[in-house]
Amino acid sequence: MKNLFIWYPKCSTCQKAKKWLQDNKIAFEERHILEETPTKNELEKWIKQSGLEIKKFFNTSGLKYKELNLKEKLPDMTEEEKIELLASNGMLIKRPLLISDTKVLVGFKEKEWREMI
Repeated sequence: MKNLFIWYPKCSTCQKAKKWLQDNKIAFEERHILEETPTKNELEKWIKQSGLEIKKFFNTSGLKYKELNLKEKLPDMTEEEKIELLASNGMLIKRPLLISDTKVLVGFKEKEWREMI
């Protein structure tokens, strides 16, 4: 399977990540996070595969996150509710995401990506 690169084209970090993938000749299939928001099933699988806490998948610096006052609400929500919330709006998901058969990377940290690839 090719790597799946989920991004928001207007996001400068996403643009850097895409350029890094291209510069390093890493094959990927891209997907616009708003036009094709990850589904509940995909998110469940990726969260499990990543080994990360679910809160790492939230775009905590995003307007939508702040607008919904999620900093206050998340601690009281079930995992199921958090996943449904993420699947409801791509802007709530931290991006970019890079998904391979074995790994899931959330956000772009070049060192982390280099180690994975």
